[in-house]
Amino acid sequence: MNRNRVRSRDVVVIGASAGGVEALKCVAETLPGDLDAAVFVVLHLSPAASSVLPRILARAGPLPALHSENGSRSVRGTIVIAPPDRHLEVGEGGCIALTQGPRLRGYRPAVDRLFTTAASYYGPRVVGVILTGALDDGSAGLSAVAHAGGAPIVQDPADAVYPAMPANALRTVPEAEIVPLDRIGARIAELVRGEAAADRPEHDGRETARLAT
Repeated sequence: MNRNRVRSRDVVVIGASAGGVEALKCVAETLPGDLDAAVFVVLHLSPAASSVLPRILARAGPLPALHSENGSRSVRGTIVIAPPDRHLEVGEGGCIALTQGPRLRGYRPAVDRLFTTAASYYGPRVVGVILTGALDDGSAGLSAVAHAGGAPIVQDPADAVYPAMPANALRTVPEAEIVPLDRIGARIAELVRGEAAADRPEHDGRETARLAT
């Protein structure tokens, strides 16, 4: 048996805030067209915003991208994006729910809501990714992913336009793998193919604390 292989990871959840459009474009560009996983994205937007993120990500890379619809089911090899002012939740059998529940940490959609529902239903099958952003939405959700046996990834705060969100995630989930933005798409693909999570690279805790403030 190859000890570097793990059980299938076929659910990818990604959260971003300020600076997130460009970061998500970079990830979409580097995901392979044959990715055998469903990808879910939450980007903080104004409730009144008219989001064109699906069009941006579909043009950036090989995978189709669309806004989620309540009651629909996820499809592997597709990027599903939370629409403005709706929480995106994933449930059993790939069922997608959009809710207008309370804001979490001031956000709807909230990264934490997506990540915690994915961790609850899919456990070790989940890859959780925190990208650039302010404050700390996503930290609790990434912790849920890690505790459920999923693979937590954090964009290197040093190359994030807004480092607070990834830095706070690292403070909450110190075992998360730190990956430069231009390597995140490839790392997701490796994990989906069954490669084990790498040892977390050494990181200066004082620098992380500074970036999180």
